[in-house]
Amino acid sequence: MELYHKYYKLLLLLHLFLCMPFFSSGAQDLRRQRAWNNSVSAMFVFGDSTVDPGNNNFISTAFRSNFHPYGQDFENQTATGRFTNGRLTTDFVASYVGLKEYLPPYLDPNLSMEDLMTGVSFASAGSGFDPLTPRISEVIDMPRQLEYFKEYKRRVESAIGKQKMEQHIKRAVFLISAGTNDFIVNYYALPIRRKTYTLSGYQQFLFQQVKQFLQVIWPPLNFLNH
Repeated sequence: MELYHKYYKLLLLLHLFLCMPFFSSGAQDLRRQRAWNNSVSAMFVFGDSTVDPGNNNFISTAFRSNFHPYGQDFENQTATGRFTNGRLTTDFVASYVGLKEYLPPYLDPNLSMEDLMTGVSFASAGSGFDPLTPRISEVIDMPRQLEYFKEYKRRVESAIGKQKMEQHIKRAVFLISAGTNDFIVNYYALPIRRKTYTLSGYQQFLFQQVKQFLQVIWPPLNFLNH
C-alpha cells in the first residue's frame, strides 16, 4: 500500500505539471515570457497523442493528424501532426523555460543538432503503457520510445562527447503523458483486457509498466521496488 501511494503521488505530480500551463491564468502569455530557470538544458517527452508533435507522420499508421482542421491556429494553418488546433502543453512548457517555441518530433529527419540539443518529443499518438495498446494502432510503443531516447544520447555524444552529454541530460526536464488509450481504447472499447483483468487488476498491471518505464529514465526511482 505504501508503494502504491508513493507511485500514485509521482504520477499525479507528472499529470499536474503537464496540465499546469492550461490552468494558469496567464497561459496565453507563456510564449512571451523569458525562462524562469536558465539551468534547464533540454526537454524530453514520452507518451501518446496528448504530447505527440508529429512523430506519427513518419510511421505507417492511420493515427495521424496532418490534415485540416488540425493546426488551424498555426502560421499558414499548417497541420503539423499535433492532435490540436495549435500548440501542445509541452510546447508551452518548452517556451516557458526558455528552450524554444515548439518541441519537435524526434523522427523528423530535418532536425539539426541545435534542435536535438534543446529537446524533442518521442511520443506517438495512440500509444500507451500496456504493450497491447500501441499494437492496436500500429504506433510507437513506450519501450521503443526509450530506444529512441538511447539513440538520441548516442547522437549527442558523438557531437559533444560523453561527459558533456551526461551533464546535458542531468539538467533536462522529462515529461510523460500516457495511459488514456490503455483505458478508453484497450480496456473499455475492446473486450480483450477485460477478459483477463478486473479494473483494479488492470490498474495494478499498468502501474507496473509505468514503474519499469520510469526506472529506465531515472534509475534513482528504484526506491519504488521497496
